Amino acid sequence: MRDVRLAWLATHPIQYQAPLLRALARTPGLDLTAIFFSDFSTRSYVDREFGRTVEWDVPLLDGYRHVFLPGTGNRETGIAFLRPRISGLQQLMTRQHFDAVLVQGWIHYGYVMAAWLAHHAGVKVLLRCEATDHVTSSTGIKRVAREILLRFLLAQVDQFVAIGTRNRSFYLSRGIAPDRIGQMPYCVDNNYFQVQARAADKVRLRTELGLDGRPVILFASKLIARKHGDDLLRAYGRLDGPKPYLLFVGDGEQWAELTRIAQYNCFSAVRFLGFRNQSELPAFYALADIFVLPSVDETWGLVVNEAMNAGCAIVVSDQVGSGADLVKDGENGFVFAARDVAALADALRATLADDRYRAMGQRSLDIIAGWGIEANVAGLSAALGITEPAA
Repeated sequence: MRDVRLAWLATHPIQYQAPLLRALARTPGLDLTAIFFSDFSTRSYVDREFGRTVEWDVPLLDGYRHVFLPGTGNRETGIAFLRPRISGLQQLMTRQHFDAVLVQGWIHYGYVMAAWLAHHAGVKVLLRCEATDHVTSSTGIKRVAREILLRFLLAQVDQFVAIGTRNRSFYLSRGIAPDRIGQMPYCVDNNYFQVQARAADKVRLRTELGLDGRPVILFASKLIARKHGDDLLRAYGRLDGPKPYLLFVGDGEQWAELTRIAQYNCFSAVRFLGFRNQSELPAFYALADIFVLPSVDETWGLVVNEAMNAGCAIVVSDQVGSGADLVKDGENGFVFAARDVAALADALRATLADDRYRAMGQRSLDIIAGWGIEANVAGLSAALGITEPAA
């Protein structure tokens, strides 16, 4: 029997997906082609949320077959619903080319168009997206239009694969039968982050940053309003006694406000370290004892996965989608009510008390072990009928 020919559609190469695509390319019974709409992430571009030019320092295209659709993708620096313009989908979405196509939402018209073309050509359509109902991405007439577009897309889909609990609930709330929803847990390359964390020279990094032996709290994300680094700073200010170190890794529009808050309160143990590229991050995770993400409207938050692979205790708001699956209250960290600074301070105190973060960090490693690329390969294989789903 010949391999299942799968078209994996993506707006652009993504650093988190590249290791998964390489693993899928090696999967027996699967013939993978990644189809991209734009190449902007493979070159330097201006990330408006980071407020700086970004050029990823990890390989995005190695180890798997890929094509870029003709259109305006080589001239774009970002993605919108109608940008870039693409062509060639109608010729590709046929049974002569592929047995199945996986689309990743409705952020671009090409996803919806590909699903419709494939469905009507008898090509199996799979949907894997980040959507959850706790994130309010649109309101008013835009929300109505979004739901109409979503309903149209869902009608084209044969099989759904959920990235986690909240994503599964999103499908169920729209009438999708449970037996049509598989599992492809949102993941990073666990092995890469664990190997890099173990190899990190933490003594050297502590010396460079001027840190003594106190615990380290880490925030690593864009410094933008919805990430609420300001809530973390205010909660940090409520901690008693000699304060742990607090490191901010990232850049963005809130840089000035956050540094002002830290300076006004004379937080001498707070460090703002700026943007760090993918290859640099594991060392900061390894240095940290507690990782905090106080966001609102966070569909998942893959930085949580990354930090867990370095053995960090995790403190997240209840608006961080990954918290429902990866954070076990009192075991490897805590989930607190978003925007509740007092609750965040309580969670930090509880994690720091009696060095609980040490055992919590080990528990993070235990949990994340089942949330990796292998589970994704198994989930997609089951959805495609290459293997039987696990009992």
